[in-house]
Amino acid sequence: MIRIGIDLGGTNIAVGAVDDGHAIVSRVSVPTLAHRPAAEVVGDMGDAVEAALAKAGLSIGDCRSIGIGSPGTCNSAAGVVERAYNLGWDHVPVCRMLEERFRVPCRLSNDANCAALAEQVAGAAVGHANVVLITLGTGVGGGIIIGGKIYDGMRGAGAELGHTLLVLDGEPCTCGRRGCWEAYSSATALIRQARQAAAEHPESLLAGAEEITGKTVFDAADRGDETANAVVDRFCDYLGAGVTNIVNALAPEVILIGGGISRQGERLLAPVRRYVERNCFGGPEGAIPIFAVARLGNDAGIIGAAAL
Repeated sequence: MIRIGIDLGGTNIAVGAVDDGHAIVSRVSVPTLAHRPAAEVVGDMGDAVEAALAKAGLSIGDCRSIGIGSPGTCNSAAGVVERAYNLGWDHVPVCRMLEERFRVPCRLSNDANCAALAEQVAGAAVGHANVVLITLGTGVGGGIIIGGKIYDGMRGAGAELGHTLLVLDGEPCTCGRRGCWEAYSSATALIRQARQAAAEHPESLLAGAEEITGKTVFDAADRGDETANAVVDRFCDYLGAGVTNIVNALAPEVILIGGGISRQGERLLAPVRRYVERNCFGGPEGAIPIFAVARLGNDAGIIGAAAL
């Protein structure tokens, strides 16, 4: 039997048919065209499900379940997307809508939770029951697996790791508060920090860059640029401080880093690991997790949704 995974994003809807070994056997992607009526988007999700099954030579009768990973706050128990700002959704009963069409069980979770579950069942954290995935992108996303199951808190509002407080009255965050971890450890934050440093140090390679990206900053640091190295060191300290809070609160076996910056591999992981060893409760003899880069990339959303 096949499970369907739907990775619902603000730009695209990616749908895959996934076998019992967590391999994607067929996939379809269609534009989300967000901020139109939710019923239209869910209709396109259903059409993409049928297309993915047909592509694999299957029908809905071969499907055990449909899983949906959505941005925003997802009430998994009710199957309702409570709030998804980038979709313009408010209390959308997406599971009921798809169940009425296909007559198979539908399950729902936040997209970051789905990515974490995917890594736990088929990626970099296989064999570990307690896992935290941190995704560094426009913001800082988080997915928490405890005892092999997603932890999403009351009404799906848990695991908003990027909005834990790092600096009292600190940098403004997109959520409206100040000092959130996201405002210091996202890719967006790294670029802001690099631009500020470039303005203060016109001799830096950063000042001469046509465009500053996360890769630009790390490349300049690797070329020996003092300003870029200072930016990277400070960024890794911010990231390490947030990770230390997670380690102290949850003591996971594995912490995974995902997102574009994670391509830096040990260049990013090593200083974060050292920071946690120095600063977590119990020090180097404390509950130090395995640190690794998330492995599944864009497949994680589909695989994790199918595994719900």
